[in-house]
Amino acid sequence: MLIRRLIPADAAAFLSLRLAGLRESPSAFGSSYEEECDTPLSTIEARLAADSGRNMFGAFDGDELVGLVAVGRETALKIRHKGYIRAMYVAEAYRGRGVGRRLMEHALAFAATMPGVQRLTLSVTAGNAAATELYESLGFQEFGREPDSMIVDGQLFDEIMMSRTILVTSPS
Repeated sequence: MLIRRLIPADAAAFLSLRLAGLRESPSAFGSSYEEECDTPLSTIEARLAADSGRNMFGAFDGDELVGLVAVGRETALKIRHKGYIRAMYVAEAYRGRGVGRRLMEHALAFAATMPGVQRLTLSVTAGNAAATELYESLGFQEFGREPDSMIVDGQLFDEIMMSRTILVTSPS
């Protein structure tokens, strides 16, 4: 399994996996299949460009993209010390094999290289026990819950907000 930063050439694979995730796990994302299904590949390519300010990583089994995670940071001066994890997804056939853990470990390592980032946040849909257990095992702790955060097919879902500190290393 190879974990690497996605590049514009990965746009078609990214869009395919992203849309599969939105269809298969609609309550796991704030976006929807209907909102993203017509996204032009050129838009995805631009988002994956090195100078886009976005950091999207993928897990590959050979040439097949099987998992995704995004890492970013807040830009406003007073909150630049906070980074975030978004868009975490592992294809159903690859769950339970450690792919999600490897993606998250990669994301944490990358976040630790972002100058000034001291805390990472993420959110998870209440009831997603596997994801919650993974995040807790990596040091994330719940700090809040938004009731009725999302409606999917007429059903309300709460969102759990989690965070953890990033170990800041001083230069030798």
